Formats: sequence, structure tokens, C-alpha cells
Amino acid sequence: MDLGLRGQKALITGASAGIGAAIATVLAREGVDVVLVARNRDRLGAVAAQIGLAAEGGRAQIEVCDLSDGAAIEALFDRHHDTDILVNTAGEVPSGGLLEVDEERWRSGWDSKVFPYINSSRAFYRRMKARGSGVIINLSGAGARMKRADYLCAGMANAAIDFLTETLGAAAPLDGVRVIGISPGPVGTERYRKIARKRLEAGEAPRRYPFGRVAEPEEIGELVAFCASARCAYVSGAVIMVDGGISVAR
Repeated sequence: MDLGLRGQKALITGASAGIGAAIATVLAREGVDVVLVARNRDRLGAVAAQIGLAAEGGRAQIEVCDLSDGAAIEALFDRHHDTDILVNTAGEVPSGGLLEVDEERWRSGWDSKVFPYINSSRAFYRRMKARGSGVIINLSGAGARMKRADYLCAGMANAAIDFLTETLGAAAPLDGVRVIGISPGPVGTERYRKIARKRLEAGEAPRRYPFGRVAEPEEIGELVAFCASARCAYVSGAVIMVDGGISVAR
């Protein structure tokens, strides 16, 4: 299926590793020029170099940016206001319940993830609205739907992102813009595999996953590419669960 994305420009936050890097790689393979945003220059450079090796793909450039700084996001927008597709993936929020996560860590986690999504959406939506086109895709997490007390801080952050997506996405078509959410469950990133190894070393029983496996980062990237394309032109305000039915079962 030709997604018709060739020649467009996408900005992907959190693109130095894991899901963000996979999204950037898939979009570039579809002919999209990609801007990779994160704080680690060396990791960004490695991802960009890999993308550059792909034949007939889109071009890749890097932007080192601390997305917890609202002024830095505005400067990023000034340099890339011609972005067609904004993909928010950056940020990490601590797991833990009400009594385990103190105020300082709670605020730091939300400054790392929730407010960057808000600020980047505000900056890029402004330009997309003015020209009457654009797509914003927000990555959250299935923990928003599972109401686990021991995952309260992160779950609330993901729920806030989903609410942003659904609410903005309901109004955005009036401006010619689409806003879509993707909410993955367990994904086989290096970070997730390290967590899984620690659980096994601690004596936990191996977890049973739908289809006998976790999702692969490339599967998330392929869904992002489809959602960003005109093949998905009548979808806005939806949050798509990619967890093999785990959140529904619970």
C-alpha cells in the first residue's frame, strides 16, 4: 500500500532510541524527511546514520533539545514550522503509587512528559491550523486504562495525554488538522527487556503475553505511518490501543 507520505516532513520527539527511533526509521523508509529530537546527541547521530544508509529514504537531521524547557520547544518550532507530522514520544514518568512517588519526582516526571506534549502540540498546532493541514500523533501508554494503584503517577500522566489527544482531536478537523493517540502496552525495547530480565532475576514468574510475545517497536512505527497518511484521513480524536487486548481483559 502506497501511503503517499513521500516528501512530507515529520518531527519526532524521543527519537534517540526505542519506539521513537523505530517511528523515525519507518517514516523515513516511506520517504518522509525526519527531524529527530532528543537530549543525547550521540544516540541521535547513530539513528540518523542508520536512516541515511537506507536507499531512497527520506533525509534525517537531528535536534538536541531539552523538551522540559518550553522556550526550547518554541525555538524548535521556529526552525521547523513547516512540519507536516508531529509525533510526541519523549519523556519518562516514574512508576509507583501515591505514597511511593514524592512531589519532586512526580513534578519532574510530568515536566519530562506531559508538559512537553502540551507545549509542542500548542506550538505546532498553531501553524497547522493557519495552513489548514497537519497531523499530530501522541504516544501514551496502556497504563492509562488499567487503574493500577502501584502505577498511579505514570498512569495519570498517560491518561492526561489521552485526554489531550481526544479533546483536541475532536475539534481539530474544523481546522483541517487530525490528532491521534497510540497507546502501546509492553514493547520490546532495550529498556523493557532490561526490566523483564530484572524481574526474572528477582524470582518473578515469566509473564504470559498475548500471541506469546510483546510488540516490536517497528510495529508501532508502522501504525504511526498509517495514521499519518491520507489512508487514515477520517480518524481524529481516537486513541488506538496496541497491547494485544491486555487493557480490555483487565
